Amino acid sequence: MKRITSAENPRFRFLRQLAESSRERKKAGLSVLDGAHLVTAYRDRVGAPEQLVVSDSGLKNPEVAAIVESLARVEPLLLADGLFRQISPVVTPTGILAVVRTPRPAPVPEEMGACVMLEDLQDPGNLGSILRSAAAAGVKHVALSRGSVHAWSPRVLRAGMGAHFLLGVYEGVDLPAAVRAFRGRVIATSRAAPRTVYETDLAGNVALLFGNEGSGLSRELKGAAHAAVSVPMAGGVESLNVAAAVAVCLFERVRQLAANSVIRES
Repeated sequence: MKRITSAENPRFRFLRQLAESSRERKKAGLSVLDGAHLVTAYRDRVGAPEQLVVSDSGLKNPEVAAIVESLARVEPLLLADGLFRQISPVVTPTGILAVVRTPRPAPVPEEMGACVMLEDLQDPGNLGSILRSAAAAGVKHVALSRGSVHAWSPRVLRAGMGAHFLLGVYEGVDLPAAVRAFRGRVIATSRAAPRTVYETDLAGNVALLFGNEGSGLSRELKGAAHAAVSVPMAGGVESLNVAAAVAVCLFERVRQLAANSVIRES
């Protein structure tokens, strides 16, 4: 295990560039996973990372030590605690991170089943939460427009809590074209829609459309949808956080699927 104590070490400087710069991550085709949970999720669902990095104090943590042992074929870099804190994006690092290959952009598949489509989403925390909700609700595909935040940024990865490795995440998608090609019903969300999500059939093959945090869905996508739904809110509340709105819609779909299953079995 190679130990690094100098900030001038070339390997450490490269790690710091990856941690700090989205441009460097995109140039290298690499992403950074911080924390035992994310590294474990990647190991279990994808495989071995390109590089494993641990801190002196992290190696003394039994959970971290077990992860290192389970990835014996990946020689880890051992960093002095002060250096590790320079590349960890969190205030209190767990002492382990991994560098992994960023999946290459893939075309949207012809058959997606139920999916979520996001237009120009900007907040990393929102996107990570949406991916997490989609995975929890059993929806396997999420498509992002060209103007959306990068799905493999450290903040999105942390908020996603490993959901990336359970989903098909498609970036840079021409959403109008994807909507036209979708084999099923396309449902837009709009706070002005007279029909609520609870009055709409979501149990079939549906694409749920959500827009930018500030401006919502574009007129083009609203016009391309087969229906629009709203999430009912108490008076005086103007809008709902988009990640919360996605969760409400996805789990209303889960409820409907469960109800339909009970009806069929009775």
